[in-house]
Amino acid sequence: MVEQRNGGNHPTASNGAAGGASGVYVIDASTLVRRLKSLYFHWREHREELWGSCNAFVVATPPPSDDLRYLKSSALNIWLLGYEFPETIMLFSDKQIHFLCSQKKASLLDVVKKSAKEAINVDVVMHVKAKNDDGLTQMDTILTSIESANSGILGHIAREAPEGKLLETWTGKMKSSGLQLCDITNGLADLFSVKETGELTNVKKAAYLTASAMKQFVVPKLEKVIDEEKKVTHSSLMDETENAIARPDTIKVKLKRENVDICYPPIFQSGGNFDLRPSASSNDDHLYYDSASVIICALGSRYNSYCANVARTFLIDSNATQSMAYQVLLKAHETAVGVLKPGIKANDVYKAALAVVEKEAPEFTSNLTKSAGTGIGLEFRESGLNLNEKNERVLKAGMVFNVSLGFQNMQTKSSKAKSQNYALLIADTVVVTATSHEVVTLLSSKAFKDIAYSFNDGEEEDERAQVKVDSNRNRNEALYSKATLRSDNHEMSKEELRRQHQAELARQKNEETAQRLAGGTTATGNGRSSSRTSNDLIAYKNINDVPPRDLMIQVDQKNEAILIPLYGSMVPFHIATVKTVSSQADTSRNCYIRIIFNVPGTPFSSQDPNSVKNQTDIFLKEVSFRSKDPRHISEVVQQIKTLRRNVVSRESERAERASLVTQEKLVLAGNKFKPIRLTDLWIRPTFPGRGRKLPGTLEAHDNGFRYLTSRADERVDILFGNIKHAFFQPAEKEMITLLHFHLHNHIMVGNKKTKDIQFYVEVMDVVQTLGGGKRSAYDPDEIEEEQRERDRKNKINMDFQNFVNRVNDLWGQPKFKEFDLEFDQPLRELGFHGVPHKASAFIVPTSSCLVELIETPFLVVSLSEIEIVNLERVGLGQKNFDMAIVFKDFKRDVLRIDSIPSTSLDGIKEWLDTTDIKYYESRLNMNWRAILKTITDDPQNFIDEGGWEFLNLEASDSDSDGSQESDQGYEPSDVEPESESEDDGSDSASLVESDEDEDGSEEEDGSEEEEGKTWEELEREATNADREKGDASDSEEERKRRKMKAFGKSRAGPISSAPKRPKFRR
Repeated sequence: MVEQRNGGNHPTASNGAAGGASGVYVIDASTLVRRLKSLYFHWREHREELWGSCNAFVVATPPPSDDLRYLKSSALNIWLLGYEFPETIMLFSDKQIHFLCSQKKASLLDVVKKSAKEAINVDVVMHVKAKNDDGLTQMDTILTSIESANSGILGHIAREAPEGKLLETWTGKMKSSGLQLCDITNGLADLFSVKETGELTNVKKAAYLTASAMKQFVVPKLEKVIDEEKKVTHSSLMDETENAIARPDTIKVKLKRENVDICYPPIFQSGGNFDLRPSASSNDDHLYYDSASVIICALGSRYNSYCANVARTFLIDSNATQSMAYQVLLKAHETAVGVLKPGIKANDVYKAALAVVEKEAPEFTSNLTKSAGTGIGLEFRESGLNLNEKNERVLKAGMVFNVSLGFQNMQTKSSKAKSQNYALLIADTVVVTATSHEVVTLLSSKAFKDIAYSFNDGEEEDERAQVKVDSNRNRNEALYSKATLRSDNHEMSKEELRRQHQAELARQKNEETAQRLAGGTTATGNGRSSSRTSNDLIAYKNINDVPPRDLMIQVDQKNEAILIPLYGSMVPFHIATVKTVSSQADTSRNCYIRIIFNVPGTPFSSQDPNSVKNQTDIFLKEVSFRSKDPRHISEVVQQIKTLRRNVVSRESERAERASLVTQEKLVLAGNKFKPIRLTDLWIRPTFPGRGRKLPGTLEAHDNGFRYLTSRADERVDILFGNIKHAFFQPAEKEMITLLHFHLHNHIMVGNKKTKDIQFYVEVMDVVQTLGGGKRSAYDPDEIEEEQRERDRKNKINMDFQNFVNRVNDLWGQPKFKEFDLEFDQPLRELGFHGVPHKASAFIVPTSSCLVELIETPFLVVSLSEIEIVNLERVGLGQKNFDMAIVFKDFKRDVLRIDSIPSTSLDGIKEWLDTTDIKYYESRLNMNWRAILKTITDDPQNFIDEGGWEFLNLEASDSDSDGSQESDQGYEPSDVEPESESEDDGSDSASLVESDEDEDGSEEEDGSEEEEGKTWEELEREATNADREKGDASDSEEERKRRKMKAFGKSRAGPISSAPKRPKFRR
């Protein structure tokens, strides 16, 4: 951010080719007329307060320069004429406009004559200066015309020093003319402050370019540098970022290179040296990203000379003070942005931000910057629009602000000198709209979760462990802080940290569940009815429509009816009234056909709506016929069954479609843009039909996807608004690369109703070698074939990746922001094997879901819908355990994933803890249907008894320990106390006892002494069993301890004082 910079890359009239498509400079006449009117109206309306009461004013443009500088004279050229005219003097009076310039520029400015006369009835006078002429004669002519018009006061831009021989000569002439001079800077600043629609479009394009550079280039670059621990300087990062802005296509921005430029050289600061002033610059120091360090990055871009700015602060392994300071600054910045709207004063913005800091962190008040930003447009800093405490300027719709807030000269405790001093800065470009505001750099996130990085998880704890404890600190405090840090071998106790985090999650989860149950929002349900609506079943409208037939059973395929002869007449029955049909032959070569109809009152059968509606009518339940033509009977039975199957299938599909949510129509790309295509894809679920399956093409259109094959009836539309989750899974150890969409509402694929739809390609052919002969590992054909397979897999994965990237860019547009869509990729390293349905599968977490996308039926579980997870059958030497996922909708069935290898237990715990999901452990499987019914029937009792803590084994351990201590008579005195996990085995079992177990518990306890085997017999049986299994590794001491433990449990069971939860015992 640079002071007094004039856009060095302003389009100038002297280059000629920058104008129209034909290479000839063109001034937009309509824009010129409109802005000439605005200029003269503003000058005449605010002549006294803003224009210094001048009767004429002059604007002199300096020669072109490669330096970045912002001047009012250049801004007026761009605003009025569309291009900068260097070394040109323009004088505006009530009756004339004078131009002093070269012959080439004068010919380009001829269009101004007609426009000025049409717009404001002012004559344009051209004063052409030869190439080597100093222009003194022309200057005298201009000044004489002003004096003759009795223009006593001449306005000029006093803050701009003259540059070049022409401007220096003009300044000398002007000062010696005897005219009274005044400054018109405030008038021009007010004129430029409110932007037209076209100007706002330029600002928004510049803002999109700036935010894209931050998101697509700066953030990934910093992440890579820090992750790979590279040494790069601030100045090299500045150069690379400047090149990225100058070439928008490299950061996926479709803007012409000739229309874009930087506002200032990008700023990178770190290592304790921070400067939040607009004149800051990047130095040659190396980027510092050690623990508790801060990196500040500020970018500014221009589109058609209109500026936009964004600044972000990145925290690396921040401590609590730094994190709190950033969150306070973020809240203050968002408050300042939220205040921006027409009618308020500029100082109200800063006061709102200051109030937040004074309330949230008054100790940081002195560190807050003295301004909340400035106006921005053709100039990076528009004078008169400072958002400070003194400016009482009223804001208007169409103004644009660079809202910039920061904390400077901040201090934190650290053993590293470069981390002790830090600063924070946040800046966004904001447009004031008719009623509110619009943040146009929103694409670059400033949320704490997106700017705070943790690359070295343990370094901060190392430093804290080395800090000496003060002498006046309590010894217990010191011991506690030691216990929560690393052990002597520098390894953090992950289990301890996980336990602490889970305890906090348990508290939050119980509060959340209590609020939800108290609000009566336990479940939403799907709101669908199982019954379908159908029209009255009419085979024939009147008797005349019944075709004349022979008196034999016949099937009318067209009218979907069967004709049955009854008492000499053919009686029609609609096929939907038929329940079953069967045939049977006897020994006399007679064949019988039996037709059973749907009638009211039949148990365990679906009722036809018509039979329910006409319950007072007389119904025919069944008919039987005998025939001596078995071939005819078999044909009739087959026809009836086929017709009935087709009608039932059609009605079922109609019912499915009737329950679908109505969606908007797909808007095809058309002429807006070329649809994004991915070809040769297969679809799951497949289209119905017995024909050969065909691959198809997936196209991304304006508001959704369309998949189609060469068959006209094989087409599926997926709207963006209906997509809940989107996944991209490249082939690594699988045979397919896939895109998977999990939807909010069902759609139809052919005649199948589904919420999950997948498009895939097989990356290699499944080939089985016939003959069984082994081939040499050095066979060149074999090696070549493997290489082809690898190349094919890599090409397919790359094609899918390119499609995904382009669609992600499409979803990044503001109109899709509410959908929050982005392709998620499964994290294979966190995956585990389990049985979610009937077969074992490899289940993989993503950032927002738990998925299995290879085997059908697919598994997609949204993490945001999970209430808790219970890990069952954990311990007791089990090789596998189960996972029960309880959803926030208690009327939804609990999802079980069975037979997960115990080796995956720690990884699953770590993943659940990282994603802030509360998990419990139990030794037996729970009857979740009964438990959830108990909770929904009496939610208050569930809340009063501690919520989900009945699943906490540690809590029940402490209860059972207390009961055993109060009743020592039942435990042998020579047995040492056992671990908590063994003590509470009976408590865990009580949670899943059946009703029969509860009813018979007293009898079993009472007769235990008589019916049970002796301990010697039990020991003998156990030893024999161990011998048979070859497992005799247990020591005698261990067996004795288990025997004593079991004895204590069996004796102490009936009078245990541990609290019971009868409502959860199933």
